[in-house]
Amino acid sequence: MSRLRRFAVLAAAAVVPALGLTLAGTTQASAAPNFQVPFKCGVTVTAATFSGHSPANSVDFQKSGITGMPVVAAAGGTVSRVANEGSTSYGRWVEVDHGGGWTTRYAHLSTQSVSVGQAVSLGKQLGTAGATGGVTGPHLHFEERLNGVAQKAKLNGVAVPYYGHTNFTSKNSCGGNPYEATEVCGSGFSVVDSQALAGGSGTAYLLYNASAKSNCVTTLKAVSLGTASPVSAFLEVQGSARTTDSGSFTYYAGPVKKTAASTCVKWGGSVGSNAYESPFEHCD
Repeated sequence: MSRLRRFAVLAAAAVVPALGLTLAGTTQASAAPNFQVPFKCGVTVTAATFSGHSPANSVDFQKSGITGMPVVAAAGGTVSRVANEGSTSYGRWVEVDHGGGWTTRYAHLSTQSVSVGQAVSLGKQLGTAGATGGVTGPHLHFEERLNGVAQKAKLNGVAVPYYGHTNFTSKNSCGGNPYEATEVCGSGFSVVDSQALAGGSGTAYLLYNASAKSNCVTTLKAVSLGTASPVSAFLEVQGSARTTDSGSFTYYAGPVKKTAASTCVKWGGSVGSNAYESPFEHCD
């Protein structure tokens, strides 16, 4: 998983007036933010994808009674378009710029509640769902764009299936870190130990991949989520130098990985001034 997902959101990219298309090549591409379902915490919606959707890779969120439901930002950023195409195309729609060439679009809204240039945090209400524009029924049209091109969507790290109808329950601004230790370290890793940090500030995790004989450490924040603040993770294989990942990150430090078959390891991490360091252990 890319380190870039941990950093604070960057400034808005330039847009052209015709339909708010982001100018390709004007910003350097970076890893996508951890986009969330664009509805309030706990709301279950159906993500519909189909061949021939315009643009390709768009998602239509469907739900009985969706008209008037709050539509919220899938990630933090800056509002770059608030437009009204009337009874055609997107109808009422909003675009949010997340930096690094990434934008999201929210279309067919019944109302809009933000303005161009406004900074929005994850979960900030952008408007309400509806059926404006060229539609046959109420739904939310959603796009995750990179340099002006709609990408296959991911929601909280889970790829939206193409093509079909798949239910997603929103974890948007539910509280708590949206990442899990196994997601940070990657496929094949399982948690073997963890330590809560003082003050409820976060948790350091030690994971192991048995097939690769590899250890992984990550520290997940529980405070100042979505805001860059000091966090670290380290891993030391007995007899080798310690490797540390530290900096101001929005959600976690790490992953720090080292091969250590049948060798003791020392591990730990910190959030702010709250730190943990293990003895040499897990030697099998």
